[in-house]
Amino acid sequence: MTEQAIDPAVPPSGTGCVECEDTGGWWFHLRRCARCGHIGCCDSSPDRHARAHAATTGHPVMRSFEPGEDWFWDFSTEQPVPGVALAPPQHHPADQPAPGPRGRVPADWRSRLH
Repeated sequence: MTEQAIDPAVPPSGTGCVECEDTGGWWFHLRRCARCGHIGCCDSSPDRHARAHAATTGHPVMRSFEPGEDWFWDFSTEQPVPGVALAPPQHHPADQPAPGPRGRVPADWRSRLH
């Protein structure tokens, strides 16, 4: 299952959560779909777009898209899974804040996390 859920050749869709960028939202941390490269926000973020992407596409495996993190998670089993090196970049730009993006994070962001 995990081998079919990962395509190491696909680059990330961008530097931020696709849906949050479209709606003017914000995120806490970012996750990258290991199958198609879609960038979504984590389960602590207000809208949990990475989990929603997994549910709607059937792409269960995500990799952290945070600097210094290289772990994979399988939403179908709710367990960490082994992964492989993915196409670069491995994380969002180092100068991009978390939470982000700059200028859209509310002052009370901590109270809005899940």
